[in-house]
Amino acid sequence: MPLKIFGDWRLKKVEQASPLKTVVITLISICLGLLFSALLLLFTGNDPGEIYGDIVFASVGSAYGWSETLVEMTPLALCALGVSVAFRMKLWNIGAEGQFYMGAFGATFCALHFPNLSQWILLPLMFVAALICGGIWGLIPAIPKALWNVNETISTLLLNYIAISWVAYLVFGPWKDPSGNNFPLTAAFSNNASIPSIGGTRISYAIILVAVFAVVLFLLLRHSKWGYEIRVSGSSRKAAEYAGMNYVRNILVVLFISGAISGIAGMTEVSGVLHKLQQSISPGYGYTAIIIALLGRLNPLSIVLVSFLMGGLVVGGYDLQTLGFPSSISSMFQGAILFFVLAGELFCNYRLVRKEVQA
Repeated sequence: MPLKIFGDWRLKKVEQASPLKTVVITLISICLGLLFSALLLLFTGNDPGEIYGDIVFASVGSAYGWSETLVEMTPLALCALGVSVAFRMKLWNIGAEGQFYMGAFGATFCALHFPNLSQWILLPLMFVAALICGGIWGLIPAIPKALWNVNETISTLLLNYIAISWVAYLVFGPWKDPSGNNFPLTAAFSNNASIPSIGGTRISYAIILVAVFAVVLFLLLRHSKWGYEIRVSGSSRKAAEYAGMNYVRNILVVLFISGAISGIAGMTEVSGVLHKLQQSISPGYGYTAIIIALLGRLNPLSIVLVSFLMGGLVVGGYDLQTLGFPSSISSMFQGAILFFVLAGELFCNYRLVRKEVQA
């Protein structure tokens, strides 16, 4: 039934918006988010043009800026790809941050306990450990969700704090580097446990994983039986079960895969960038990933592009801190953009029609 707006005008739900309409509305929403942020900056006595210029120059204005943006893009894209798998089934995985930390924990365990293994053995071992630890952290809330319909939004969110505290315990306690000048971090990884960098930059070869996962997930979710089951199960559990689909199994598999990909993101960060485990290994990658997944419309290929843009925003935010701005300024930009994109969903899902006048 159309929703009355004013007079004879109604909002009528459309079955599916055209791709062109979706892209145009998304771009307009992003511009409005940036405009809103600009007004806030003006209100605080700052020049929005100067600030946006600094962000662009810091992120893509030099070879170093490009490299740092790609460094930030890698964990953002992997976490966003992970949560997008769950979101496809309308499972609201808010736990990518904790899964990221648990993946880093699993990779670090292998790096510290088997430092002398060959790089060709140790790196795959760290990859598998991160995958399993992140996947299990996603599976924990999946079990009560599948069996008793426990709200996964709350359980995945709360597990973030447990994972972060667990890593903090390790770097302050049993894994603390005795020669680390009392800083909460582990000993540096051996060369065999470090993902090589590309050229003289900080970009590691882990960035290849972003392209691989994006293409594989795109094909699986769009062109496979399993992807079809995920979409149907997300739309209606009754319809899925009536069609013979195993709804409970799909919940378990989807949240495991979602957590596993975020866990791999944690491995790429400690092995490819930091080369150690420390208390703060993430500036909120798991939370920003939610924004990226929604901005990318859960399309794996679009998510990679949005991750690059968000990575540039993060790098620009670091640069603004040197000018005296708080570290939360990039979060303000992200929040404003997300707000307007979500508001734009109204125009994607509905169209304005006029009620026909009865003769």
